[in-house]
Amino acid sequence: MRLLLLNKPFRVLTRFRRGDARATLADFIAEPGVYPAGRLDYDSEGLLLLTDDGPLQSLITDPRHALEKVYLAQVEGVPDAAALARLRAGVALPDGRTRPAGARLIAEPAWLWPRDPPIRRRAAIPVAWLELRLREGRNRQVRRMTAAVGHPTLRLVRTAVGPWQLAGLAPGAWREAPRAALAAWRAQLGPLTSGRRAGQSASRPRAPARSSAADRPSSGRRAPGRRR
Repeated sequence: MRLLLLNKPFRVLTRFRRGDARATLADFIAEPGVYPAGRLDYDSEGLLLLTDDGPLQSLITDPRHALEKVYLAQVEGVPDAAALARLRAGVALPDGRTRPAGARLIAEPAWLWPRDPPIRRRAAIPVAWLELRLREGRNRQVRRMTAAVGHPTLRLVRTAVGPWQLAGLAPGAWREAPRAALAAWRAQLGPLTSGRRAGQSASRPRAPARSSAADRPSSGRRAPGRRR
């Protein structure tokens, strides 16, 4: 059982299979047999988990486990107390009201890398940063929530999924979770009810052939041929 933590760059598809000229996970990871546990939008950045274990993949993605996900959102305008209260209480969206969430204004993180290309800014409109903590994962949820309270998201970075943190990873880099820490966390969560048998490998979407062993990157290094 393996768990990889990748800092997915902006404009990278959360898949290995290539369908067009856009970058995919294959540009950054050449480890065999690992697949995403959840998604991160093409235009979002930050922490993406990958595993070779089907039950673990289900645990991470199944909404019944409600793993907390932490996001930093750069938004247009400065949310006031009323907007923050709406985010915390749950926002009415076309597919239903969101669950209560953690939401607070923060200073721009000093450690955050510049985005390439940078966001478009209008001189007359200020921007602000929010930290949002969610326990659900609807399609483009953070962007829809901030837009619903009048503050469209300009940039979105995921920094944590459950206990797993983005800290220390440059864009495009990855590291493997320590086996002991992964096993301890898995044991704390109890048995799964997803229908997969214990030890069954993760479901495999169509993917290109992997690089040879000589071409695989060590943990934290980018795969050869990365798009720039």
